[in-house]
Amino acid sequence: MALAPLQSRRVLADQVKERILAGILNGHYPPDSRIIETQVARELGTSQAPVREALRGLEGLGFVEITPFRGARVRRPSRREIIEAYAVRSTLETLAAGLAVPRMSDADLADLSGHFEAMLSAAAADDGHGVAEADARFHGRIVELADNATLERVWRSLEPFSRTYITLVAPGADPQWSADIHEPILAALRQRDADEVVAALRHHFDDVSAHMARFWPDDATTDGSQLPRAKAGP
Repeated sequence: MALAPLQSRRVLADQVKERILAGILNGHYPPDSRIIETQVARELGTSQAPVREALRGLEGLGFVEITPFRGARVRRPSRREIIEAYAVRSTLETLAAGLAVPRMSDADLADLSGHFEAMLSAAAADDGHGVAEADARFHGRIVELADNATLERVWRSLEPFSRTYITLVAPGADPQWSADIHEPILAALRQRDADEVVAALRHHFDDVSAHMARFWPDDATTDGSQLPRAKAGP
């Protein structure tokens, strides 16, 4: 599957970075796969310079690893990194929920219900990627409704890292389980009880972290080799 060429005449590194990140999230670049500068530049219709800059930015965020003479590859995060990311997301999303619940309209709740139904439909079709996309929209909508730009910006910097694309390649991944664990959150949202939503989100992330702790290899690939440590973010 080739990437669609960029339409803008002025190709910026951040545009390229967003395209590559989208490719990571949708499985075009699975964990441990190489990202070849010349190929990406050709597919996006640009030179290698912005691709190289984009990859360096993604390396700084911990999504790729760049090795001299070997190029870039998609990192497979360690168990500790994933659990840490979920812990921070839990704090951010419970804060968002406290701000969002008093602002929610009936239309907002219907929107969230639609994302949950999309998760269930994807799970019934054993479509892990579909569950992941609906999952991201569900959580993202709660954060958006908080109407706090700083909170949303910080959350979005972490969301791709702990997004379900990581869990989909973990042993024991179960799309139905991933969808079903959102039902208590939606039930609390329908009650418009901020405390109950916060409690449901905390329980949700505790369950996800425990699941990852059981099934994700401990800082090693399936063949036993050591995983690289994450680069510090900006």
